[in-house]
Amino acid sequence: MIPFTRPALLETGLANIQEAIAARRLNGDGPFCRRAEALLTEALGTQRTLLTTSCTHALEMTGLLLDLGPGDEVILPSFTFVSTVNAFVLRGARPIFADIRPDTLNLDEAQLDALVTARTRAIVPVHYAGVGCEMDTINAIARRSGAAVVEDNAHGLFGSYRGKPLGTLGTFATQSFHDTKNFTCGEGGALVVNDARFVERAEILREKGTNRSRFFRGQVDKYTWVDVGSSYVLSDLLGALLLAQLELRHEIQGRRARIWKRYAAELAGWAAARGFRLPIVPAHCEQTFHMFYLLLPADVRPAFIEHLKARGVQAVFHYHALSSSPMGLTHGGKPGMCPVTERIADELVRLPLYNDLTEQDHGVVIDAVRSFG
Repeated sequence: MIPFTRPALLETGLANIQEAIAARRLNGDGPFCRRAEALLTEALGTQRTLLTTSCTHALEMTGLLLDLGPGDEVILPSFTFVSTVNAFVLRGARPIFADIRPDTLNLDEAQLDALVTARTRAIVPVHYAGVGCEMDTINAIARRSGAAVVEDNAHGLFGSYRGKPLGTLGTFATQSFHDTKNFTCGEGGALVVNDARFVERAEILREKGTNRSRFFRGQVDKYTWVDVGSSYVLSDLLGALLLAQLELRHEIQGRRARIWKRYAAELAGWAAARGFRLPIVPAHCEQTFHMFYLLLPADVRPAFIEHLKARGVQAVFHYHALSSSPMGLTHGGKPGMCPVTERIADELVRLPLYNDLTEQDHGVVIDAVRSFG
């Protein structure tokens, strides 16, 4: 079976891992983590990047940094992973579910004005498949309403919108290094801080609410409890693996680009002849080649997935609408409130795409797809 995804190029980090073990330095915020943070901060051109144990935890940190609580509202797309909403519900904030655009499957910015209220504290665009949301419009609405923008950039590291790096267009951004992502350490994430006012507090929250980071920089003679917080630091063992992947970012992105573009070239005619749809990437967006998906009629999708499975290819669907999920219904959601999301959730199929997918296996996938219908 050719899998839908698998963590790849992990052997590149073995030397770093061995060095970390030999140095007996495995806990968080170690030298490999700091080097990875410095690489990300410089590559993105941002204020500060803090590695975290997951993208989920990075999102939770934004809720803490914004002091969200009961009565506050956070606008986010219904078509996203549950972490995007959990981070704010945990603070007592109310999620306001927005529908998505039918082209890019990103948050529909045309809906925002109608969703913003005096209680809106944050807007959370999710750059689906590594294609940038319409950030000019989103940021303009956020400025008018006084809301912060938190980019969920789990799919979008090293992508760009109108020439600006994804993850640098809001107050904060969050990254994922889960093993399904372009760059992985198994489980991990990062908080990108684009506003200097939040840098010091972000360090404190990540270190259990202590000023430990200032202590290690020699700015205080001891550290103590100064704020709320939790343990969000990433083990240096995982940082060692992540650093090696980030240093290969151009090679990794090049590999994924070749896979994505071959899919697009060889499946375009087949899809058009059947009324199926390939991904749409606007000209002003530089994508990350995170995934390649097809949109098929809902009544066709199960047979298509089974067809590929019978030919040794694993293909999978993606998100369900949070607004009509059991938990979403308890937080203001209801069936039918995000019709594009509900339709796309029933139509989307993701094809195998990972860093070391061979040309031979890629050809098997394409042949299996083209033999359907």
